[in-house]
Amino acid sequence: MTTLIIFGLLLTLMLTGMPISISLGLTVLTFLFTMTQVPIESVALKLFTGIEKFEIMAIPFFILAGNFLMHGGVAKRMIRFATTLVGHWYGGLGLAGVVSCALFAAITGSSVATVVAVGSIILPAMVKQGYPQRFGAGVITTSGALGILFPPSINLVMYSIATAGMDVTGPDGMSVSTASVGQLFMAGVLPGLCLSVLLGLTTWYRAKKFDYPRLPRASWGERLQAFRECVWGLLLIVLVIGGIYSGIFTPTEAAAMAAVYAFIIAVFVYKDMGLKDVPRVLINAASMSSMLLYIITNAVLFSFLMASEQIPQAMAAWMTAQGLGVVAFLLLTNILLLAAGNFMDPSAIVLIMAPILYPVAVKLGVNPVHFGILIAVNMEVGMCHPPVGLNLYVASGITKMGITELTVAVWPWLLTMLGFLVAVTYLPGISLWLPRMLGMMH
Repeated sequence: MTTLIIFGLLLTLMLTGMPISISLGLTVLTFLFTMTQVPIESVALKLFTGIEKFEIMAIPFFILAGNFLMHGGVAKRMIRFATTLVGHWYGGLGLAGVVSCALFAAITGSSVATVVAVGSIILPAMVKQGYPQRFGAGVITTSGALGILFPPSINLVMYSIATAGMDVTGPDGMSVSTASVGQLFMAGVLPGLCLSVLLGLTTWYRAKKFDYPRLPRASWGERLQAFRECVWGLLLIVLVIGGIYSGIFTPTEAAAMAAVYAFIIAVFVYKDMGLKDVPRVLINAASMSSMLLYIITNAVLFSFLMASEQIPQAMAAWMTAQGLGVVAFLLLTNILLLAAGNFMDPSAIVLIMAPILYPVAVKLGVNPVHFGILIAVNMEVGMCHPPVGLNLYVASGITKMGITELTVAVWPWLLTMLGFLVAVTYLPGISLWLPRMLGMMH
C-alpha cells in the first residue's frame, strides 16, 4: 500500500507537467511529513550527505570538458579524419557520422553534445552530397546516443552514485559490492564499440540498397594529415581511460584533468575559441551542472524514502517468492525502462529506477556492472524515440524536420539498437569481458 501511495503521488505530480526533480522532492516531503515520524533534521542531513560524494564532482568537470570540445573545433577535425577513413564506402558520409559520433562521445560522455557538435557539421554536408535528409537525421540521431555508453558517460557516473553504499546480498546470502565508476567506464567500451559497428552496418546496408553517394578514396597522405589535425582530441580518450585503468587518477580526477586539457586544446592549440568565449562556456556548463545536481539532490531524497520504507527489499522478496527468474526479471526491467523513457529523461530514470531495481537484480544474481550497462543501453534507446527523446528534439532543431518525420527516419537504426539491447541483456560477457581482462573485477 505504501508503495502505491508513493508512486501514485509521484505520477500525479509529473502528469501536471511539474519538472521531475521537483516532483521527486514534493513526493518525499509530502509522504514523510504526513505519514511518518521522520524528523526534519534527518532529511536535511540526508540531503547534505547525499551530494557530498567525491564521485559527484566528476559530473560538472566532464560537462565542462564537453562544452569546451563542442565549441573548440574538435568535432570538425574528427569528422574530416573519419571521412578520409570510410568516405569511399557506400554511405560514406553517413559512416563518417557514425565514426565521428563514437569518437566524440568517447571524449565528452554526452549524447546531446555529440548530436549538436557532429550533426550541425555533417548533416548539411550530407544533404549537399545528395543524401536524403531523413537518412542523415536517422544516422546522427541514433549514433549520438553512444555518449551514454562510452566512457566518460555521465549516466554511468549517476548509476554508480545512485547505487553506492547500498547494503545488498546476492543469491548466496553474501554481501555484494556496488559497481565503481572505473569498472563501469571500462565495461562500457566493448558494448559501445559493438553498437557503433552495428549502427555502421545498418548505415552501409541502407546506403548500398538505395545506391547513395560515395566519396573518392582518400590517399594515405590525406589520412595522415587528418589524423595529425585531430590527434589532440583523440589523446583525451587516452588520458581519461588510460589514467583510470593505470590508477594514476580516479574518475573524478580524470574529469578535472579532462576539463583542463579540453580548455588548453580549444583555446591554445586549435585556437577556434578565444579567451573572450570562455566565460560563456563556463556559464553554459554551470547551468547544465546545476540542473543535474538539483535532480540528483531530489533523487537522493527519494532513495532515502525508498530505503526507510524498505520498498526495494519488499520487491525483491516478493519477486523471489513468485519464482521470478533472472530471464523474466531482466525482460521486465527492459520493459519498465523503455516505458519510463517515454516520459522521463535518462538522468531521472537512472536516479529513480536504479535504487529500486538494483537490489532485486543483485538478489537474483545479476552482476552490478552488467546491470549498469543494461540500464545505459536502455537510456540510449530512450534518447531516440518520442515523446521525450532528447536526441530527436536536438536533431529536429538542426534539420528543421518535424518529430513525427524524424521518428520514421530513425526506425531502421532504432530496431538495430533494440536488437543490441537483447544481446547485452542476456550475454553479460559483452559488458564484463574487458573489466575482467584488465583485472578490475572477478
